[in-house]
Amino acid sequence: MRIYQVKSASGDPVFAAEEGGELRALEDPGAGCPLPLPPDRPVDPAVSVGEVETASLLAPVRPSKIIAIGLNYQDHIDETGLDKPERPLIFAKFPSSLIGPGGDIVLDDSVTQRADWEVELGVVIGERMRDVPESQALDYVFGYTVGNDVSARDVQFGDVQWVRGKSLDTFCPVGPALVTRDEIPDPQALPLRTRVNGEVVQDSSTSLMLFGVAELLSFCSRSFTLEPGDLLLSGTPWGCGEFMDPKRSLQPGDVVETEVEGIGTLRNPVVAAS
Repeated sequence: MRIYQVKSASGDPVFAAEEGGELRALEDPGAGCPLPLPPDRPVDPAVSVGEVETASLLAPVRPSKIIAIGLNYQDHIDETGLDKPERPLIFAKFPSSLIGPGGDIVLDDSVTQRADWEVELGVVIGERMRDVPESQALDYVFGYTVGNDVSARDVQFGDVQWVRGKSLDTFCPVGPALVTRDEIPDPQALPLRTRVNGEVVQDSSTSLMLFGVAELLSFCSRSFTLEPGDLLLSGTPWGCGEFMDPKRSLQPGDVVETEVEGIGTLRNPVVAAS
């Protein structure tokens, strides 16, 4: 099932499932619920909230926390010149950085002048996880989405720790859909890429992760509890602008498209702060 979050005519967010390009509302999970009701619940065919192409789409997730993984592809490690981590490198992005498909990535040049793109496979937790073995970890996944871990490189490296440079408002585009795990039999076999103004700048596969999705989830769950709706961003491959020669950074007027095959393409324009 492909699940979207849509702004309804009343302005309220609604979870909806796609059927032949039409969006059908899912049963309301109740205020504050981070996930739609179980995906095996039937969709009400009478409750249409529009078509995917014309709907006002929001980020398809409502995470209480966003856990991100750094340096999880060898080709990206090689381009950064940093050391290969012995264990998953975890940092956080604040949920306030979240935007959806079509949302503007806003650049404030008084805060950063070196904003970068990072396509990532997003993993959405379906049930509470604590100290779960790797062999069972994927059973706790609700579904998968596309993430763009936009990064203020001057802030990230200037601060030493990464949270501020990764958590600026609008620096976590996610979407367009949340695809339930039954449709993604192997999260380690997904091509992913980034285009900036139509030019391919990242092109790789989740098969090249150092630490796979199951290992990442198990590792995290041994240290802290993962709650339903939480979002794991699993790392980015080579092709980031900061490590090109010469360096490249996002500029107002750019359009960034991040894509994971089988899930979709997330498109976000870049604008200057007003």
